[in-house]
Amino acid sequence: MRRAYYRVRHGQTLSSIARAFGVTARLLAAVNHLTEEPRTGQVLFIPPSGNLYRVQGGESRAMLCGSAERFEARNGTRCLYPGQEVII
Repeated sequence: MRRAYYRVRHGQTLSSIARAFGVTARLLAAVNHLTEEPRTGQVLFIPPSGNLYRVQGGESRAMLCGSAERFEARNGTRCLYPGQEVII
């Protein structure tokens, strides 16, 4: 698998970059160890994308990805709540 990197352009936000590459902002922040918005010129690792999905009430991590561990690996979080965008 080829590793993908992206150099941040002026005015871009974590959310806009994540949307452009089909990943969640939370995952992009997690894999790049970001605690704030990326700086212009900063190079980010872009994790493999999947299908973005908006969580509905009553769904579980295992239901969405086959297991809680797989959900956490794909999304960089254990959190799951209605309306959240996740990779399945």
